Amino acid sequence: MKFDTSLGPLWLDANEKALTAVSYHEIPESKMANPTILKQAKEEILAFLAGELKIFTVPYELSYGTTFQQEVWQALSQIPYGETLNYQEVAKKIGRPQAVRAIGQANRRNPLPIIIPCHRVIGKNGQLTGYSGSSPEGLMVKQQLLDLEQL
Repeated sequence: MKFDTSLGPLWLDANEKALTAVSYHEIPESKMANPTILKQAKEEILAFLAGELKIFTVPYELSYGTTFQQEVWQALSQIPYGETLNYQEVAKKIGRPQAVRAIGQANRRNPLPIIIPCHRVIGKNGQLTGYSGSSPEGLMVKQQLLDLEQL
């Protein structure tokens, strides 16, 4: 499902029971995608971007990724609205303090940005680093999301 947001177009995918992908780039939609799940995800993302929602309730599933990536994504999902952690703090949270660079790579592969808030991970010096492929546009989106949460 494609829809327009204040961040630009987003694409969603789901299986029969859960959201499986949020993307800033076009992705194919599964034939098994549950339209009710897609509708709920769209409504929640739009409410979040309007500053009306802080916690997502749409069911989601991490259907791929290494064990390490899954650990990182689980840790990201625990970062509260309006707060940030740096990559080192995330590495310590999952018990792998030397895995700072790998945390960044796992963030980059996050299949559910916004829902799993990888935008809440910043550089140790407080600077924005990488988002949506580290492009200038990606960093602008990251800044918009962080600004939104500071309301």
